[in-house]
Amino acid sequence: MQRSNLVLIGMPGAGKSTTGVLIAKELGKTFIDADLIIQERESALLQEIIDRVGFEEFLVIEESVLLNLNTVNSVIAPGGSVVYSEKAVNHLKKKSLFVYLKLDYDEIERRLNNIESRGIVFGEGKGLIDLYEERTVLYEKYADLIIECSGLTIEGVTQEIVRGYDNLKL
Repeated sequence: MQRSNLVLIGMPGAGKSTTGVLIAKELGKTFIDADLIIQERESALLQEIIDRVGFEEFLVIEESVLLNLNTVNSVIAPGGSVVYSEKAVNHLKKKSLFVYLKLDYDEIERRLNNIESRGIVFGEGKGLIDLYEERTVLYEKYADLIIECSGLTIEGVTQEIVRGYDNLKL
């Protein structure tokens, strides 16, 4: 089966949702933001959900939402924590190419000025650098395409993804 979806992975602040909308328009695909689905399903903001149920249970909720996605011809922006669920990744990989929006740590730190309220899944006692080091290995492991986003505008990132997607389809 052709993998007609694009799944954008990367750290919070990498631009998955913002870029995802532009890519969907450019490629004529539907845009799906998994964080918005979680918020709708739970009737709360991400940070409120994490505060209410904790790190582990949030990951269970996120995995459930992703396992129930059965879409084609879509651009999907899952949460940055998607890579913690091998089951969800494998489910999405059946119909999707994974694109890692890669940024260096300093750029991520600059972009995340609302880290306490953003709805970022941190393990017990972990900070942003810990999250970055832990996740970047997983993003690279699952990526079909890696886009170096540092120094690029949103439009530049979009064009790099579209170009890379066209090459992967060949």
